[in-house]
Amino acid sequence: MRPAITPAFVLFVLFVVAASLLPLGFDPRGHVLRVAAMALLFAATAQAWNIVGGLANRISLGHAGFFGIGAYSSTLLYLRLGVSPWIGLLAGAALAAIAAALLSLPTVRLQGHYFALATLAFAQVLQVIANSWPGLTGGPLGLSIPFAGSQPLKFSFRTVSSYYWIILALLVVSCAVFHLLATGAIGYRLRAVRENEQAAEAAGVDTARVKLIASVVSAALTAACGTVFAQFTYYFDPDSIFSLPGISVRMAMIVIVGGLGTLGGPIVGALFLIPLEEASNAVLSSKAAGLSQFAFATILMAAILIQPRGMMALWPKRWSAGAKLTVERTSR
Repeated sequence: MRPAITPAFVLFVLFVVAASLLPLGFDPRGHVLRVAAMALLFAATAQAWNIVGGLANRISLGHAGFFGIGAYSSTLLYLRLGVSPWIGLLAGAALAAIAAALLSLPTVRLQGHYFALATLAFAQVLQVIANSWPGLTGGPLGLSIPFAGSQPLKFSFRTVSSYYWIILALLVVSCAVFHLLATGAIGYRLRAVRENEQAAEAAGVDTARVKLIASVVSAALTAACGTVFAQFTYYFDPDSIFSLPGISVRMAMIVIVGGLGTLGGPIVGALFLIPLEEASNAVLSSKAAGLSQFAFATILMAAILIQPRGMMALWPKRWSAGAKLTVERTSR
């Protein structure tokens, strides 16, 4: 038996190679590269959300909470105790995993909009806490990370290209984790939960266990993205992190526009939406109040109406079967 590489796998490898070479063609401190890095970062974040929202169809509106746990924990460890953000990244991922496990206790049996509202409440509670403890979290003013020059051990670099390659590596890790879950036993059980949870339980699937695993893994990856976001932007505040129109909705929209439950969906969705949002703000924000948001929302609605199943559904059928980068087993 030997693995046969699907066309989608080849395209993914080519994408990673092309993306890794992109900084060579642009100013390493330029705006274009910064937008590209932010698109890849949100692709990684959306991929983490896709584990819960795509595979199990559990629409979470509170993933910004895990994102914020990663950003705040790593930043506070660095600012207060001098702990390297690399270690803070692992600490934030662990804290988010614990938070996800605790959150799953009362929500594991919730479905549909009940689950969405419960996760939204989780993020809102964290927003209130962050705003109410200025001595610890900086309160509404947020936290600023001082620039430390070129010190890789402190996650500090002079060029955007250095952050870009780290973010690309994070995206590859997120995609690898999603692929392993989606093509393994847990992925099949999550899809069974997505189709009919009662039937899955009747078939012997421990639905509570597989949903818990998906939530914990998704939360840990999301927190890692939050740490990288904090180090990349050097500043964040509770409203920009935890508010509903911010991170949580952006994750969901990227996956929905790209394609729920597919490995390529978050990448395609992020590469479409993030530059589009940046372009609309740059061109239209000075014309009239709210015009850029209106134009962005209009294009977004048009994209969803044209293809409700996401942009990955536009792929040829012979490639869409391998959209999750499945490695098929064939005989020699």
